[in-house]
Amino acid sequence: MYFCILKLIVANMNIYLIAIAVLPVIVLAWVVYRADKYEKEPVGMLIKAFLFGALSILPAGAMEWFLSRFTPPMPVVSGVYTGYVVAGCSEELWKLLMLMLAVWKSREFDEYYDGIVYACFVSLGFACFENLGYVFGQELWRDALVTGSVRAVLSVPGHFLFGVMMGYYLALAKFDESRRGGYLLLAFLVPMLLHGTFDALLMIPESMGAGAGVVSSVLFVVLIWFDVRMWKWGVRRIRHLQELSEQQIMDRRHPFDGFTWDF
Repeated sequence: MYFCILKLIVANMNIYLIAIAVLPVIVLAWVVYRADKYEKEPVGMLIKAFLFGALSILPAGAMEWFLSRFTPPMPVVSGVYTGYVVAGCSEELWKLLMLMLAVWKSREFDEYYDGIVYACFVSLGFACFENLGYVFGQELWRDALVTGSVRAVLSVPGHFLFGVMMGYYLALAKFDESRRGGYLLLAFLVPMLLHGTFDALLMIPESMGAGAGVVSSVLFVVLIWFDVRMWKWGVRRIRHLQELSEQQIMDRRHPFDGFTWDF
């Protein structure tokens, strides 16, 4: 009897941990989907983008493992290197490549805002499986709970916002052939730099160990400020692409607007 009760408790704890890891992903996916005001993306394409994002963990993890072998021994420098090069560069590069592979040539990618939708689903696919790995990688249930809770507030929304930035520039690249190369470069560089800054603010104190002290507290405050700023930047870009998508829809509905007969 007691063994059955223990099994039930453990099973319930696992369900709770899964919920902590997955629920923020579901919420943010619903938010970005709901914000698509005009032509909703097919569920099949959204699932495809999500799964491609999840698959990007494998090559990104391999690249991170390789680059981490060259981590400098100096505490602060190692934190910056790990944040920008190991994590930021590897993860955003592979998310962008998988995003391009999943949707770039799709006829469903026919509005500006679609870029943000698909990029966010790729990023959330990555974040979901990364989250599960971190949460269930903890030995103690208490540590798993803390890890899942912190990541639900910081890391998952972070990946979501990196996706917003990536999708913003990817959409501009899709519909502006004259500047496509520059926008594609920005689709990698901007989320990579944001991701690197986010991670470096966490990893610098970690690289300093017990001597971090006040530095850790100061950088955490900077991280919260930076996170708020990213939300503001993200909301602006969402609204901008919504406006551009609205104009696209209007142009399709009224193809002869602006046309005059010249006899």
